[in-house]
Amino acid sequence: MTFVQLIDCKTSRFDEMNRLMDTWVEQTKGKRTATHSVIGKDRSDASHFIEIVEFPSYEEAMRNSNLPETDRIFQEMVALCDEMPTFTDLDVVRDEQLYEATARRFFEEVAGKGAAPTFNDVLIEDYHDHDPANPQDNIGLDAIRREVEMWRSGFDFTFTIEDQLAQGDLVCTRWTWNGLHKGDFMGIEATGKKVSMTGCTIQRCTPDGKIAEGWWQYDRLGLMEQLGVLDALEQ
Repeated sequence: MTFVQLIDCKTSRFDEMNRLMDTWVEQTKGKRTATHSVIGKDRSDASHFIEIVEFPSYEEAMRNSNLPETDRIFQEMVALCDEMPTFTDLDVVRDEQLYEATARRFFEEVAGKGAAPTFNDVLIEDYHDHDPANPQDNIGLDAIRREVEMWRSGFDFTFTIEDQLAQGDLVCTRWTWNGLHKGDFMGIEATGKKVSMTGCTIQRCTPDGKIAEGWWQYDRLGLMEQLGVLDALEQ
């Protein structure tokens, strides 16, 4: 689970504090695993600053805290503060930006060749997939892997993310799919045609950023027309 630490301090020597933070970044290069850092100044108190530091997990934050460089810089930081700084440890329970990133990673992992990836880093174990083209929903990682392998066996394809919107625990992704029909797909022998379609996928995420459920809408009829299946039915 993503972890955030708030460092709350008061100092009239912020320029020196800022240079000290730059020193810590330089000295811990290749060792620290903080993924993002923001420093804010209180509009009503020019000596009041809060640093927000994001880590992949609480364990990673503790590893950073235990670095000898961190301990040395902390002692120097305390000397620059008007009073002892305080620390607040937060487990992230909702992060819409994280959900968007997970959705993007999911589409990147779906596109590829050969056996499907494990999806362990983006989907929960009992992921529930709703696709109106399938008579039954796919539930679980094994089911979604089989679905992906069916598409991979029939096409070499890529997704282009056109737009993403996140609200609460939901992410909506509008995408364009481009593929080369190289193998059998649902009984349709390879045509060698380049095909494309557009669609939208809504995905529900868990607090730790994995995808729990997905709903698909896409132009499958248009895809079949490009493959020449509809022409055969009309004859």
